[in-house]
Amino acid sequence: MGTAAVSVVLAGVGYLGSDIWLASTQWLLVAAVLALFGVYSKQSA
Repeated sequence: MGTAAVSVVLAGVGYLGSDIWLASTQWLLVAAVLALFGVYSKQSA
């Protein structure tokens, strides 16, 4: 779930005008996928 938070931070940086690798909306999609994977992993364990 920590990587999802990093993705949200990178989305914020992109919003301020400096995209890193992906656009800010794409970082938000990555954050959503990572958060869902984190929830799935915790349920499986």
